Amino acid sequence: MPTEDNTDVSTVKMIHETLLMQKEYFKTGETLDVEFRLEQLKKLKSALYENESKIQEVIYNDMKKPYFELFTTELSYVYSEINFAIKKLKKWIKGEKLKTPLPNYKAKTRLIPEPYGNVLIIGPWNFPLMLSINPFIGAISAGNCVVLKPSEVAVHTSKFLTKLINDTFDSRYVSAIHGGIDISQALINESWDYIFFTGSTRVGKIVYQAAAKNLTPVTLELGGKSPVIVDKRTSISKTAEAIVFGKYFNVGQSCVAPDFLYVHTEIKEQLLDAIEKRLKKHYGDLTKPNEHLARIINEDHFKRLKTYFDHGKIVIGGYTDQKELYISPTILVDIDQTKMVMQEEIYGPVLPVLEYSNVGQVINYLQNHDKPLTMYLFSNDKDFVKTVIKYSSSGSVVVNDAIVQFVDKNFPFGGVGASGIGSYHGYKTFETFSHFKGVMFRSRFINFSKFIRDPPYTEFKLKLAKLLLK
Repeated sequence: MPTEDNTDVSTVKMIHETLLMQKEYFKTGETLDVEFRLEQLKKLKSALYENESKIQEVIYNDMKKPYFELFTTELSYVYSEINFAIKKLKKWIKGEKLKTPLPNYKAKTRLIPEPYGNVLIIGPWNFPLMLSINPFIGAISAGNCVVLKPSEVAVHTSKFLTKLINDTFDSRYVSAIHGGIDISQALINESWDYIFFTGSTRVGKIVYQAAAKNLTPVTLELGGKSPVIVDKRTSISKTAEAIVFGKYFNVGQSCVAPDFLYVHTEIKEQLLDAIEKRLKKHYGDLTKPNEHLARIINEDHFKRLKTYFDHGKIVIGGYTDQKELYISPTILVDIDQTKMVMQEEIYGPVLPVLEYSNVGQVINYLQNHDKPLTMYLFSNDKDFVKTVIKYSSSGSVVVNDAIVQFVDKNFPFGGVGASGIGSYHGYKTFETFSHFKGVMFRSRFINFSKFIRDPPYTEFKLKLAKLLLK
């Protein structure tokens, strides 16, 4: 990102005026009303329904995503999140009743959710609708005003989503802005009440630094090298099926896609054979573009992914078509771990393979690398699974399947360490965009603690205090 000095003055002014306008609107208290929030959620749902065909068109124009993948992630899951919020919101806003300790006998205490205020959401390009709208749902459910910045990399979707949001909502309340790095830089330099960012770890650090200047709380949904670890005691065919699905859904352009395969030496060749058979069953001839595989988002990413071919030996795939931005599912072995294929998140259809001979090697590797967003374990040995989970850290773990956790609204999604800060999905998204304020209601008639807390202090009062406050 450029420095603030490189950002256009008119852009900075536009961003600043938008935020000031929304700050004033938030002060009116209109967003605090639950009926207002429900109305906005229903407006969002209607706008998406009415524009489904256009949404399909723009996302296809960006990456030729198959409609099945588009509907099951970009649309159906978004509808599910909206419906869930509409159904549960009146319960969520009640907060939580807390137990009252003896010294505060007859007092009533609660945690009451309140909106942070003015929120910035910066979305990614790989699931350009879902990963922008899902946090947006939680933000407006919680009663915040929002500025949404979709990723300009998915340019067709970003322009359309910006128009859809601005046509649907009052700009004093919600606004969407399309633009490049200059817009993002101007946005993060403003004083927000909360920032939600989805993207790379490198840019996440920049966002975090900008937020720290104003002590702004953040959620950072980042990525990392999510391993798929395969024990020798597993079903080869079922494991291959899950790996192919998880890795090549959205042609690997997913933060939860398996980033590398770590397989027991004894079953490596069997597993690779099974993966190749599964790939041919799903996609047929890998040498040419397939309608069931999305395309790489742009030429820069295409060229970056192709450089990985030199970081190991290609045993499956390796076919490319730059005009079509097509890269076939590709498997690499004999990996040079000092190369970028094992140093950065791949975000594409290239799968490097490492091998191990005992669980100690697995634990040692995991403990000496950044904590991944997620980890996939394939094993029928409960002790193996328990050991890996116990002695490693990751945002989440899925056993004997891949990427299915992402569409579970009851499963908190988020990273740890270099893979992110915070989590969301379902109620957790509402919780993310809410400050839970502790409130105590004191009885006017019964207050036992005042008999011992006020001076003059005596030995008797001290004994009572020790008894009550243990």
